Amino acid sequence: MHSAGFLSERQRRLAWVGFLLAAFQAPLAAKLVDDASWLFAVVVAMVVATVILADDAQRRRPATEAAE
Repeated sequence: MHSAGFLSERQRRLAWVGFLLAAFQAPLAAKLVDDASWLFAVVVAMVVATVILADDAQRRRPATEAAE
């Protein structure tokens, strides 16, 4: 039996959508904007990716059996 992650299925889907939006927005903003504000989108995408990876790691960890 595997343990559940700390994200619900809905939160997980929203995290993936947020990651993809930020990942696609960063290179587009880098081409269109002269300053380095596009780096914020890169940082946001990295933070969301870290959360998704942490949730994956927790989901793959075997659930501990409750001692009876």
